[in-house]
Amino acid sequence: MEKTAHTSLEDFYTEMAAKLGKDLESIFPKGLHKDIGHFNVFDIAQTIEKVKMTSEMPYNRRKYYKISLIRGNNRAEYADKTISIKGNALLFATPRVPYHWVPEDPHQSGSFCVFTEDFLFKGTSFNNLEDLPIFQPGGVPVFEINDELADEIEILFTKIKKEIDSDYIFKYDLIRNYVLELIHYGQKLQPATKISTSNDASMRIVSLFIELLERQFPIESPDQRLQLKTAKDYAERLAVHVNYLNKKLKENTEKTTTELIADRVIQEAKILLKQTKWNVSEISYALGFEEIAHFSNFFKRKTSFTPLEFRT
Repeated sequence: MEKTAHTSLEDFYTEMAAKLGKDLESIFPKGLHKDIGHFNVFDIAQTIEKVKMTSEMPYNRRKYYKISLIRGNNRAEYADKTISIKGNALLFATPRVPYHWVPEDPHQSGSFCVFTEDFLFKGTSFNNLEDLPIFQPGGVPVFEINDELADEIEILFTKIKKEIDSDYIFKYDLIRNYVLELIHYGQKLQPATKISTSNDASMRIVSLFIELLERQFPIESPDQRLQLKTAKDYAERLAVHVNYLNKKLKENTEKTTTELIADRVIQEAKILLKQTKWNVSEISYALGFEEIAHFSNFFKRKTSFTPLEFRT
């Protein structure tokens, strides 16, 4: 069975080497050891010079994290939304959410860095990157920013580029701090309600539900199937009454358990319709529907399109 496309670091470097006309060894950062994860940084203008302007970032999931400062007119396409950027953008990409970045003029500049979860774990208090609000599911972390803020962020990327080429023995510790600073820039741009935290019982239930919901995804093969489909399934797994779970989710998200599940299933359905060549029956089965007609009706009710209309 065909699986969804995932761009690995190996795929990324093969593509970058071809774009830049260089061998792999020359673009790999020096002094980077496997036990500290992976990190690298690139100049956007240099990479775009080597390819046609129509070249676009492919719409798929990537097996690494990416932070980009992009200066120029562009648009970001996600499964359920398109964001147009006129000027400067700060973009945070996570392996969970596929996107398509399309440059809309030839005057592109800026920088981007790629890194693995292992790289950022060293010396931080986070258990995984999705503990950070900027990488949590449910948002679209692309921010249009003014020239002053773009200049500040560009200084950070300049420091990263200078450090990665240095012989300083602790350079990756310093770079890690710069990357965390980039992340905090992004988190400051999010609405306050998005990054607020609470330790009370109701917020713990909400957090546990969201974590459990996200664990069901991504769907990577037509043979894979959602295990938890209903509010009752989630309540039983969390060892709470379904009415209690629904009440706490409604209080904190203004949506019911069923609505939140449906929203996430629709998001994944859109991704699979756009990203894979699976037929609608395979997608329907993988998302837990017993009949393709039930899936088609559900999709049209939520989006106003049939699955095939949305795909085309």
